[in-house]
Amino acid sequence: MKKSSIFLLDFLLVGLLVNAQVSDSNMRHVPLQGATNFRDLGGYNTTDGHHVKWGKIYRSADISKLTPDDLSSLAKRNIDYVIDLRGHDESAKAPDRMNPHTDYTLCPAGSDQNLSDWMKSLQNLQSGGDSMMIVYYGKTEFFSDRYRALFEKLLSMPDSDALLLHCTAGKDRTGIGTALLLYSLGVSYDTIMADYLATNYYRQAENKRMAQVMAQYMHINEQVARDIMSARKEYLDEAFRAIKARYGSVDQFLRWQLGLDENKIAILKAKYLD
Repeated sequence: MKKSSIFLLDFLLVGLLVNAQVSDSNMRHVPLQGATNFRDLGGYNTTDGHHVKWGKIYRSADISKLTPDDLSSLAKRNIDYVIDLRGHDESAKAPDRMNPHTDYTLCPAGSDQNLSDWMKSLQNLQSGGDSMMIVYYGKTEFFSDRYRALFEKLLSMPDSDALLLHCTAGKDRTGIGTALLLYSLGVSYDTIMADYLATNYYRQAENKRMAQVMAQYMHINEQVARDIMSARKEYLDEAFRAIKARYGSVDQFLRWQLGLDENKIAILKAKYLD
């Protein structure tokens, strides 16, 4: 098959996956004034006939601008646990707005690089933003420390509570963490990919605005900026490829790096699947 035909088929597949995810956005999306890309991970089918419970695990972008009404919405959803995947500087400059007594955990592994230096490096590029993102997604050495707390909290928190996982855009660090979580619960890779790619829908306006800001004020090529802001199939594919190359399989990574043995996987499924 010609390369162009393969690309077209891949493009069409990605479009179908995103459309399938977006079709249930009325149930999944949590509309907030001060945050984007905030959605419920419930309802996804597993390969053995179960589905993820609604109202237990959420993913989002930055929550530093939540309004009082937004905080009330979180309280009604019993979101009492927050896992923040940003670095120390990111979180200090834009602290999470949370309800009192929220169990907050910062997981900065791999996120403390100098953001301004990274942005300056992008100024020299006329193309290849996608290549930089693929390299970023392949940096598995940070995954263990970054995501271990997510699973520890999910295993230990009361059944009456819910958890929110987030970073700045809710795309890359949150995207990988969500993918690993859904994988551990037995959700198919196609569905995992659809959830990941749906960020392009939920952040469509914000991504367009940010790309224009990066081009106008940071002198970054607009195509490079769009590459950086987008969720693309090859990005998440690279994370899973790199995990398998380094640890043998995703299951072995979960077991030996995150401590998810068969018993803990069974507990996760009992708590978060119907």
